[in-house]
Amino acid sequence: MGFLDSLRSGLKRSREAINEIFYMGGEVDEDFWEDLEDTLVMGDMGAEVAMRVTDDLRDQAARENLTRAEQIRDALARRLAAEFPAAERDPFTDLPSCVLFVGINGAGKTTTVGKLAGRAREAGASCLIGGADTFRAAAIEQLEVWGQRAGVDVVTRERGADPASVCYEVVDEAERRGSELVLIDTAGRLHTSADLMRELAKVVNVTRKRSSMPVSVVLVIDATTGQNGLNQAREFNDALELDGLIVTKLDGTAKGGIALAISSQLGLPIYRIGVGEALDDLQTFDAQEFCRALVGEGM
Repeated sequence: MGFLDSLRSGLKRSREAINEIFYMGGEVDEDFWEDLEDTLVMGDMGAEVAMRVTDDLRDQAARENLTRAEQIRDALARRLAAEFPAAERDPFTDLPSCVLFVGINGAGKTTTVGKLAGRAREAGASCLIGGADTFRAAAIEQLEVWGQRAGVDVVTRERGADPASVCYEVVDEAERRGSELVLIDTAGRLHTSADLMRELAKVVNVTRKRSSMPVSVVLVIDATTGQNGLNQAREFNDALELDGLIVTKLDGTAKGGIALAISSQLGLPIYRIGVGEALDDLQTFDAQEFCRALVGEGM
Protein backbone atom coordinates (compact mmCIF):
# COMPACT_ATOMS: atom_id res chain seq x y z
CA MET A 1 0.00 0.00 0.00
CA GLY A 2 1.43 3.38 -1.04
CA PHE A 3 1.39 6.36 1.27
CA LEU A 4 -1.55 8.05 -0.44
CA ASP A 5 -3.56 4.87 0.03
CA SER A 6 -2.42 4.71 3.66
CA LEU A 7 -3.38 8.34 4.12
CA ARG A 8 -6.86 7.81 2.69
CA SER A 9 -7.28 4.66 4.75
CA GLY A 10 -6.01 6.34 7.91
CA LEU A 11 -8.35 9.29 7.52
CA LYS A 12 -11.36 7.12 6.71
CA ARG A 13 -13.21 7.87 9.93
CA SER A 14 -12.63 11.62 9.63
CA ARG A 15 -13.61 11.60 5.94
CA GLU A 16 -16.83 9.70 6.60
CA ALA A 17 -17.87 12.35 9.11
CA ILE A 18 -17.26 15.17 6.64
CA ASN A 19 -18.77 13.37 3.67
CA GLU A 20 -22.21 13.21 5.26
CA ILE A 21 -22.96 16.61 3.71
CA PHE A 22 -22.02 15.41 0.21
CA TYR A 23 -23.69 12.01 0.04
CA MET A 24 -27.13 13.28 -0.88
CA GLY A 25 -25.85 15.52 -3.68
CA GLY A 26 -28.32 18.21 -2.71
CA GLU A 27 -28.51 21.85 -3.59
CA VAL A 28 -26.18 24.43 -2.13
CA ASP A 29 -28.69 26.29 0.00
CA GLU A 30 -28.69 27.84 3.45
CA ASP A 31 -29.13 24.44 5.10
CA PHE A 32 -26.04 23.17 3.28
CA TRP A 33 -23.87 26.02 4.57
CA GLU A 34 -25.10 25.53 8.11
CA ASP A 35 -24.44 21.79 7.88
CA LEU A 36 -20.96 22.41 6.48
CA GLU A 37 -20.00 24.78 9.27
CA ASP A 38 -21.38 22.42 11.91
CA THR A 39 -19.54 19.47 10.36
CA LEU A 40 -16.20 21.30 10.39
CA VAL A 41 -16.71 22.31 14.01
CA MET A 42 -17.59 18.74 15.02
CA GLY A 43 -14.47 17.55 13.18
CA ASP A 44 -12.47 19.57 15.73
CA MET A 45 -11.29 22.23 13.29
CA GLY A 46 -12.54 24.93 15.63
CA ALA A 47 -15.34 27.45 15.29
CA GLU A 48 -13.10 30.25 13.98
CA VAL A 49 -11.64 28.15 11.15
CA ALA A 50 -15.05 26.63 10.35
CA MET A 51 -16.70 30.04 10.04
CA ARG A 52 -13.87 31.51 7.97
CA VAL A 53 -13.73 28.56 5.55
CA THR A 54 -17.52 28.39 5.18
CA ASP A 55 -17.83 32.14 4.52
CA ASP A 56 -15.09 32.04 1.89
CA LEU A 57 -16.66 29.05 0.14
CA ARG A 58 -20.07 30.70 0.21
CA ASP A 59 -18.58 33.72 -1.61
CA GLN A 60 -16.80 31.46 -4.11
CA ALA A 61 -19.99 29.50 -4.81
CA ALA A 62 -21.83 32.74 -5.56
CA ARG A 63 -19.07 33.97 -7.91
CA GLU A 64 -18.69 30.69 -9.78
CA ASN A 65 -22.35 29.64 -9.73
CA LEU A 66 -21.71 26.42 -7.81
CA THR A 67 -25.19 25.09 -7.13
CA ARG A 68 -24.67 21.42 -6.19
CA ALA A 69 -23.06 20.15 -3.00
CA GLU A 70 -20.67 17.87 -4.90
CA GLN A 71 -19.23 20.90 -6.72
CA ILE A 72 -18.03 22.30 -3.41
CA ARG A 73 -15.89 19.29 -2.50
CA ASP A 74 -12.77 20.26 -4.43
CA ALA A 75 -13.07 23.90 -3.37
CA LEU A 76 -13.36 22.78 0.26
CA ALA A 77 -10.17 20.70 0.04
CA ARG A 78 -8.21 23.59 -1.48
CA ARG A 79 -9.58 26.09 1.03
CA LEU A 80 -8.75 23.87 4.01
CA ALA A 81 -5.22 23.31 2.68
CA ALA A 82 -4.69 27.08 2.61
CA GLU A 83 -5.19 27.18 6.40
CA PHE A 84 -1.95 25.27 7.06
CA PRO A 85 1.19 27.41 7.48
CA ALA A 86 4.09 26.26 5.31
CA ALA A 87 7.36 25.12 6.89
CA GLU A 88 10.37 27.34 6.21
CA ARG A 89 12.63 24.29 6.45
CA ASP A 90 12.34 20.57 7.07
CA PRO A 91 14.51 19.84 10.13
CA PHE A 92 14.74 16.17 9.16
CA THR A 93 16.18 16.70 5.68
CA ASP A 94 17.73 20.19 5.82
CA LEU A 95 20.98 19.11 7.47
CA PRO A 96 22.84 19.51 9.75
CA SER A 97 20.02 19.61 12.26
CA CYS A 98 19.25 18.88 15.91
CA VAL A 99 15.65 18.10 16.85
CA LEU A 100 14.19 17.97 20.37
CA PHE A 101 10.97 15.97 20.65
CA VAL A 102 8.53 17.11 23.34
CA GLY A 103 4.99 16.15 24.34
CA ILE A 104 2.94 14.26 26.90
CA ASN A 105 3.37 10.58 27.68
CA GLY A 106 1.79 8.27 25.15
CA ALA A 107 1.84 10.67 22.21
CA GLY A 108 4.37 8.52 20.35
CA LYS A 109 7.62 10.47 20.76
CA THR A 110 9.95 7.50 21.15
CA THR A 111 8.38 5.56 18.30
CA THR A 112 8.55 8.66 16.10
CA VAL A 113 12.24 9.16 16.92
CA GLY A 114 12.98 5.56 15.98
CA LYS A 115 11.11 5.74 12.69
CA LEU A 116 12.74 9.03 11.69
CA ALA A 117 16.18 7.70 12.59
CA GLY A 118 15.61 4.67 10.39
CA ARG A 119 14.43 6.85 7.53
CA ALA A 120 17.49 9.12 7.87
CA ARG A 121 19.87 6.18 7.83
CA GLU A 122 18.18 4.76 4.73
CA ALA A 123 18.68 8.15 3.07
CA GLY A 124 22.40 8.01 3.85
CA ALA A 125 22.48 10.64 6.58
CA SER A 126 24.69 10.14 9.63
CA CYS A 127 22.30 10.16 12.57
CA LEU A 128 22.58 10.03 16.36
CA ILE A 129 19.78 9.48 18.89
CA GLY A 130 19.82 11.10 22.31
CA GLY A 131 17.86 9.69 25.23
CA ALA A 132 16.97 12.55 27.58
CA ASP A 133 13.99 10.76 29.09
CA THR A 134 15.80 9.60 32.23
CA PHE A 135 12.74 9.29 34.46
CA ARG A 136 10.22 6.95 32.87
CA ALA A 137 10.73 3.29 33.62
CA ALA A 138 12.25 1.42 30.65
CA ALA A 139 12.37 4.61 28.53
CA ILE A 140 16.09 4.20 27.83
CA GLU A 141 15.68 0.53 27.00
CA GLN A 142 12.77 1.27 24.65
CA LEU A 143 14.80 3.91 22.82
CA GLU A 144 17.79 1.57 22.53
CA VAL A 145 15.55 -1.07 20.93
CA TRP A 146 14.44 1.49 18.35
CA GLY A 147 18.05 2.52 17.81
CA GLN A 148 18.99 -1.09 17.10
CA ARG A 149 16.13 -1.45 14.63
CA ALA A 150 17.19 1.72 12.86
CA GLY A 151 20.90 0.91 12.99
CA VAL A 152 21.56 4.20 14.78
CA ASP A 153 23.59 4.68 17.98
CA VAL A 154 21.87 5.96 21.11
CA VAL A 155 23.59 8.22 23.63
CA THR A 156 22.05 8.37 27.09
CA ARG A 157 22.84 8.15 30.79
CA GLU A 158 21.61 6.31 33.83
CA ARG A 159 18.08 6.68 35.05
CA GLY A 160 17.57 9.84 37.11
CA ALA A 161 20.35 11.81 35.38
CA ASP A 162 19.78 15.49 34.67
CA PRO A 163 18.14 15.64 31.21
CA ALA A 164 19.75 18.98 30.32
CA SER A 165 23.18 17.47 30.98
CA VAL A 166 22.28 14.51 28.81
CA CYS A 167 21.37 16.84 25.94
CA TYR A 168 24.67 18.69 26.36
CA GLU A 169 26.59 15.41 26.13
CA VAL A 170 24.55 14.24 23.13
CA VAL A 171 25.40 17.40 21.20
CA ASP A 172 29.07 17.05 22.22
CA GLU A 173 29.15 13.48 20.91
CA ALA A 174 27.33 14.44 17.71
CA GLU A 175 29.88 17.15 16.95
CA ARG A 176 32.75 14.79 17.73
CA ARG A 177 31.33 12.24 15.29
CA GLY A 178 30.28 14.76 12.68
CA SER A 179 26.65 13.58 12.84
CA GLU A 180 24.35 15.36 10.42
CA LEU A 181 21.07 14.70 12.27
CA VAL A 182 20.58 14.54 16.04
CA LEU A 183 17.22 13.32 17.38
CA ILE A 184 16.70 13.82 21.13
CA ASP A 185 13.80 12.17 22.95
CA THR A 186 12.68 14.02 26.10
CA ALA A 187 10.52 12.83 28.98
CA GLY A 188 6.79 13.11 28.51
CA ARG A 189 5.13 15.54 30.86
CA LEU A 190 1.75 17.06 31.51
CA HIS A 191 1.41 20.54 30.05
CA THR A 192 -0.44 21.56 33.21
CA SER A 193 2.63 21.06 35.45
CA ALA A 194 4.48 24.38 35.73
CA ASP A 195 7.53 22.78 37.38
CA LEU A 196 7.93 20.13 34.69
CA MET A 197 7.49 22.69 31.92
CA ARG A 198 10.19 24.91 33.48
CA GLU A 199 12.51 21.92 33.60
CA LEU A 200 11.81 21.22 29.94
CA ALA A 201 12.47 24.87 29.08
CA LYS A 202 15.89 24.44 30.70
CA VAL A 203 16.55 21.39 28.53
CA VAL A 204 15.62 23.35 25.41
CA ASN A 205 17.71 26.40 26.37
CA VAL A 206 20.81 24.33 27.15
CA THR A 207 20.53 22.48 23.85
CA ARG A 208 19.99 25.66 21.84
CA LYS A 209 23.01 27.34 23.46
CA ARG A 210 25.32 24.33 23.12
CA SER A 211 24.52 23.24 19.58
CA SER A 212 26.34 24.75 16.63
CA MET A 213 23.73 23.30 14.29
CA PRO A 214 20.14 24.59 14.04
CA VAL A 215 17.91 23.29 16.85
CA SER A 216 14.21 22.64 16.26
CA VAL A 217 11.73 21.93 19.05
CA VAL A 218 8.99 19.66 17.73
CA LEU A 219 5.80 18.77 19.58
CA VAL A 220 4.51 15.24 19.01
CA ILE A 221 0.74 15.39 19.42
CA ASP A 222 -1.75 12.52 19.56
CA ALA A 223 -4.68 13.33 17.25
CA THR A 224 -7.07 11.21 19.31
CA THR A 225 -6.87 13.72 22.18
CA GLY A 226 -9.03 16.13 20.15
CA GLN A 227 -9.50 19.62 21.56
CA ASN A 228 -7.33 18.76 24.56
CA GLY A 229 -4.52 18.43 22.06
CA LEU A 230 -4.97 22.09 21.16
CA ASN A 231 -4.67 23.03 24.83
CA GLN A 232 -1.52 20.91 25.11
CA ALA A 233 0.02 22.52 22.05
CA ARG A 234 -0.76 26.03 23.27
CA GLU A 235 0.91 25.41 26.65
CA PHE A 236 3.99 23.80 25.12
CA ASN A 237 4.28 26.59 22.57
CA ASP A 238 4.01 29.31 25.22
CA ALA A 239 6.73 27.65 27.31
CA LEU A 240 9.15 26.52 24.59
CA GLU A 241 8.51 28.53 21.39
CA LEU A 242 7.89 25.46 19.27
CA ASP A 243 9.12 25.22 15.70
CA GLY A 244 6.58 22.71 14.44
CA LEU A 245 4.47 19.62 14.95
CA ILE A 246 4.26 15.92 14.29
CA VAL A 247 0.70 14.61 14.50
CA THR A 248 0.32 10.91 15.27
CA LYS A 249 -2.58 8.41 15.40
CA LEU A 250 -4.72 10.19 12.82
CA ASP A 251 -6.08 6.78 11.89
CA GLY A 252 -7.60 6.44 15.36
CA THR A 253 -9.99 9.37 15.29
CA ALA A 254 -12.98 10.70 13.36
CA LYS A 255 -11.80 14.23 14.19
CA GLY A 256 -8.68 14.56 12.06
CA GLY A 257 -9.46 18.24 11.72
CA ILE A 258 -7.65 18.79 15.03
CA ALA A 259 -4.41 18.79 13.02
CA LEU A 260 -5.69 21.80 11.12
CA ALA A 261 -6.95 23.53 14.27
CA ILE A 262 -3.60 23.28 16.06
CA SER A 263 -1.48 24.20 13.05
CA SER A 264 -3.68 27.11 11.99
CA GLN A 265 -4.40 28.63 15.40
CA LEU A 266 -0.79 28.47 16.61
CA GLY A 267 0.85 29.19 13.27
CA LEU A 268 2.96 26.02 13.47
CA PRO A 269 3.86 23.89 10.44
CA ILE A 270 3.27 20.14 10.51
CA TYR A 271 6.44 18.27 9.54
CA ARG A 272 5.17 14.69 9.64
CA ILE A 273 1.91 12.82 10.21
CA GLY A 274 1.25 9.27 11.35
CA VAL A 275 -1.68 7.33 9.90
CA GLY A 276 -0.80 3.84 11.11
CA GLU A 277 1.72 1.68 12.92
CA ALA A 278 3.98 0.77 10.01
CA LEU A 279 7.24 2.60 9.31
CA ASP A 280 5.89 3.96 6.03
CA ASP A 281 2.81 5.33 7.79
CA LEU A 282 4.87 8.22 9.20
CA GLN A 283 5.36 10.54 6.27
CA THR A 284 6.12 14.10 5.24
CA PHE A 285 3.05 16.28 5.60
CA ASP A 286 1.51 17.65 2.40
CA ALA A 287 -1.43 19.98 3.04
CA GLN A 288 -3.04 19.38 -0.37
CA GLU A 289 -2.87 15.60 -0.14
CA PHE A 290 -4.01 15.63 3.46
CA CYS A 291 -7.06 17.73 2.70
CA ARG A 292 -7.95 15.72 -0.40
CA ALA A 293 -7.85 12.56 1.72
CA LEU A 294 -9.87 14.29 4.45
CA VAL A 295 -12.60 15.58 2.13
CA GLY A 296 -12.75 12.56 -0.16
CA GLU A 297 -12.71 11.69 -3.83
CA GLY A 298 -14.71 13.18 -6.64
CA MET A 299 -12.38 16.13 -7.13
